[in-house]
Amino acid sequence: MSRSFNALAAATFALATALATAPAHAADTLATWTVASSNLQGQSSHDGTVEAVRQTVVAAQVAGAVVALPVKAGDRVKAGQLLARLDARAAEQQAGAATAQVEVARAAQQVATLEVQRQRQLFASRFISQAALDQAEAQFKTATAQANAQLAAAQAARTESGYFAVKAPYDGIVTELNVMPGDMAMPGRPLLTLFDPASLRVAVAVPESSATQLRNRLTTPVTVEIAGQRITATRWEVLPAADTVTHTVIVRIDLPAGTVATPGSFARTWLPGGAGGDSRTFIPSRALVQRAELKAVYVVGADGRALLRQVRVGPASGDQVEVLSGIKPGERIALDPQAASRRP
Repeated sequence: MSRSFNALAAATFALATALATAPAHAADTLATWTVASSNLQGQSSHDGTVEAVRQTVVAAQVAGAVVALPVKAGDRVKAGQLLARLDARAAEQQAGAATAQVEVARAAQQVATLEVQRQRQLFASRFISQAALDQAEAQFKTATAQANAQLAAAQAARTESGYFAVKAPYDGIVTELNVMPGDMAMPGRPLLTLFDPASLRVAVAVPESSATQLRNRLTTPVTVEIAGQRITATRWEVLPAADTVTHTVIVRIDLPAGTVATPGSFARTWLPGGAGGDSRTFIPSRALVQRAELKAVYVVGADGRALLRQVRVGPASGDQVEVLSGIKPGERIALDPQAASRRP
């Protein structure tokens, strides 16, 4: 029993000695990839933000308590749909009073009309003077003007009472509610915000020195990436004004109809006219390690050791993925992360 144990211990020691004294070139048996950068000729990448072409902060035109709020954030609404209703009882009563004043004015106008007709007949028969006829004509015109004024006032009161029902100006999506039922709405105070999802664009800030070159390439299609989805846009413009602080100009890229995105989302764009091309780094997708939120690769050093290093990646293109930061050209990475994780 003692001899068997000694023999097993000797064999174990011999195996450990062999592994410890293994030649350094054994690390080369691990499949690796040498990182290199590539140039995307004639294009440069820029970070941008998705924004809505039509985004409206809906506010009240009159003061009143919010009595109904039939929408919530995220709801899709149609043009003319009720968004909020304010307490309009006082306004409706004023509109009713104005309507009654119109009836009074019309009755006075009718009396004046009959009177001027009689005065004209009497004047034709030479029973009254010209002065009497002129007075009747003046009273008729006064009554007519008063009736028109009362009618306009009644229409204005009715229009103002309509302001207490706030409606959607176009088809859109509600993104934010600024009031709750019972709050006091005031003229100019935001009630809610909505945008039109059918018209979206990407805003990109580029150096002022690139503006002229970009304006000469407005007919060139550009590529936009939003949430991993690559889109080709054909309509874009360079705004004429530059920011006095950052010395950048804004490039607006119209997204094609049907693009699904949320205003405020991150977008990556590739614009023409990059000086010498934009340097980009790609690695095989199978070399990437993803554990929950961590994305990393095994970097193989000169001594053959594989160390895990976190990287920031961009969009995938076929069987390759773009690395934005974390590794440098010339470094070697392991193509088999599982094999690299087992190495000392």
